[in-house]
Parts: sequence; structure tokens; C-alpha cells
Amino acid sequence: MTTPTSTPTRTLGAHGPIVGAVGLGCMSFSPIYGGFDGVDPDEVIGRALDLGVTLLDTADIYGPFTSEEVVGRAIAARRDEVVLATKFGIRPRVEGDRVVMDVDGSPAYCRQAIDGSLARLGTDHVDLYYLHRPDTTVPIEETVGAMAELVEAGKVRYLGLSEASADTLRRAHAVHPIAALQTEYSIWSRDIEDEILPTCRELGIGLVPYSPLGRGYLTGTVASAADLAEGDFRRTHARFSDEALAANRAVVDVVAGIAETHGCTPGQVALAWVLGRGGDVVPIPGTKRVGYLEENAAAVAVELTDDDRARLDAVSVDIPRSQDAGWINRSTPPLAG
Repeated sequence: MTTPTSTPTRTLGAHGPIVGAVGLGCMSFSPIYGGFDGVDPDEVIGRALDLGVTLLDTADIYGPFTSEEVVGRAIAARRDEVVLATKFGIRPRVEGDRVVMDVDGSPAYCRQAIDGSLARLGTDHVDLYYLHRPDTTVPIEETVGAMAELVEAGKVRYLGLSEASADTLRRAHAVHPIAALQTEYSIWSRDIEDEILPTCRELGIGLVPYSPLGRGYLTGTVASAADLAEGDFRRTHARFSDEALAANRAVVDVVAGIAETHGCTPGQVALAWVLGRGGDVVPIPGTKRVGYLEENAAAVAVELTDDDRARLDAVSVDIPRSQDAGWINRSTPPLAG
């Protein structure tokens, strides 16, 4: 495995914050991936900062609230080393025996949500504030207008969107500069390349890919749904059915073969591919373990050859798009991302 090193920096967007080239997704510090009992979040997040992994990404819905509380405690003594990102716009409610996620991009909820996040995070400002999902019932101009008020009030430094279309990006950016778009992007999820990624580059918006390791699949550690912990939300997704995992095995085999050639791990190859898509790309792999954190941070040192990239590109386009059904629904948000 490539040895951990100090993470180089990248700038998010044309005028956004300077962050480590690899960030840390903090959804793991919630029950979504089966909980984090036996894990010390302070140790993981402290090690991230030691390595120059400065972009910490959370959201009020992760838990809900658990991840923000954990992150807030972990960074209390090192706040000035962190580029802190969180999100609002998804509200949970109990309906019978299930929890329903409602999208709420109203200006009133925007103003309410930031104060809750600041209290849980133990800070007076968030460096990057995302709308978690666009609300189809509220014009994006109204939502971003309210978010811009938070910038003026000093509660937020930069604005971002998550899972937004190219048209939504344009309309939002016309109201206030958008520093970053967070969306899924990896070797096995490349649908943003047709329209969304070019729009980001036209407007000077940085890209923050979540699930750059295919939610763990590209590491080669998930051969069947039985490998996932009870309570892990991936058990409910189409791409983690045994049939889909078997059908996509070819991409894992190619990644593993390239990793063996470079003397690194498959996860590092997957991250190196994402990092190589442009200097405006800052992936945020999530983990709750120091060993995986160090592995992810060290991916910046993996140099893929043109042949490596050609092989990865070739196998990735063969992944059946139909398996995205239920994976991301841009109008009905899942918890992740």
C-alpha cells in the first residue's frame, strides 16, 4: 500500500476555499452504515487533519444530527485547521413505522437549519453550506437567496449545491456564486460527465464527489450483500443486490489488477482515477477507521498511466445504467451524499 503523505491542496471552484485534495465524508459517524460503536471519531478526524485532509463533510440529516455533533466535538480544539461543510434541506418525519424524508428548501427552513447546525458543530460559521437536494416546490432562486443572506450575516463562507441539474446550477449561480457541487462520481457512476460536469467547469464550480469508491464496492471487499452489516443502508440499494454485484465484477477485477501493478490498494486506484479527472475535483470518501483514512489520503501519490485510464474507462462504460434505478433519484432523496 502506498504510504500516507501530506495531502496537496486544491481550490474548490474559481474563488472557493483551498482544501486538501482528498476530503473526509463524515456520514459514517451516524447509524447509516451500521453505526460506529468501538470507533473513536476524535482519533479519525484528528488523524485526517494531521494528514492535511481538511475538508470535513457532514449534514444535519446524518443521524439525524449525530454526525454534526461528533464532528463538532472532534474539531473543537482545531477549528482553524478545518474547512467545514454541512448541508440542509432534508427533513425527517415519522409516518407510521417508517421515517420519511421530505425536501424543504424554503427560506424559512434555511434560516432555521443553519442555527441548529452551528449549535451542534460548536462554531460560529460553516465554511461551505450545501442545499442537500433542490426542492421542486421552491424556486432555486429563493433558496439560494436565503443562503446568500447567511453569507452576509457571517454564518456561512461559501455556498454549494448537492445533486443539482445543470439548469439548477445555472439559475443558482446567477443569484450567488456557487463554490461546489456535491454529487456521486466514480468509475462506476459517470452520468454527470454528459452535462453537469461541463456546466460546473463553464461556471467555475468545483466538484466534490461523494461515494468515489462506489460505496465500498470498488475496494473489492463487498462480494455479496451478506458482507454488509445489519442496518447498513446499502442492503436496500439495487446496486448491492447479489445479481448486480456479480454483473459488475469485471470493473472490480480491472481495478484490482491495476492496483497489483502499482503496489497499492484497489481503493487507491479508484480514488486516483477520480482525482485525475481534473484539478477542480475533491473527492470525499467516507470512513470511520484510521487505516482506511490513511489509505485514502495516500491515493494522491498513485500515478495512473494512460493505459490504466484507458482500461478503467473501457470497463466503466459497460456497467448497466439500469442498475442506477433506486440508487439516486434526484427528486426523491436518499440519505446518502
